[in-house]
Amino acid sequence: MMLAYRLPREPSSPRVVVWRRLRRLGAAVLPADARTREQFDWLAEQVVDAGGEATTWVARAGSARQERELARRMADEAARDYRAVIADAAAAAGDLGTAGRTLARLRRELHRIAQRDHFPPRERDAARHSVARLADQLATGEEAKVR
Repeated sequence: MMLAYRLPREPSSPRVVVWRRLRRLGAAVLPADARTREQFDWLAEQVVDAGGEATTWVARAGSARQERELARRMADEAARDYRAVIADAAAAAGDLGTAGRTLARLRRELHRIAQRDHFPPRERDAARHSVARLADQLATGEEAKVR
C-alpha cells in the first residue's frame, strides 16, 4: 500500500504525528492487507482533518521476483531485530539483578517488531522463546543460559 499526503507547513505537529506513525508502521512499502489499509485510511483521515490532502494507493511490484525480493528484505530486517532480542535475553540471563528491567524492555521490543513483521522469519519464534525463558528464570530466581 502507498499513502500520498500533503500538509500545510504550519502548524508542524500534524506532520510530525504522521511521520512518527509511518515510522512505527515500518513504512517504506507495506503489504496491502486489512490492517495496513485500516492504518493508512486512519492516517489519511488525520491528514485531511489537519488541513492537508491525502490519498491511499495499492501498488504492485513489477514482477513476482521483485515481490519475493522485497518480502525477503523485510524478513531479513525483522530477523536482525529478533537476533538482537535473543542476544539481549542471553546477556540478561547472567545478571538477574537487572533482568527484570531488561525483560520488560524485551517484551516491548518484541511487540514493536511484530507490529511491522509482515513476513515472519524463523528468528521470531526463537526470540519469543528466549524472552519466555528469561521470564521463567526470573520467576524461579535462578541464573542460567538462555538459548
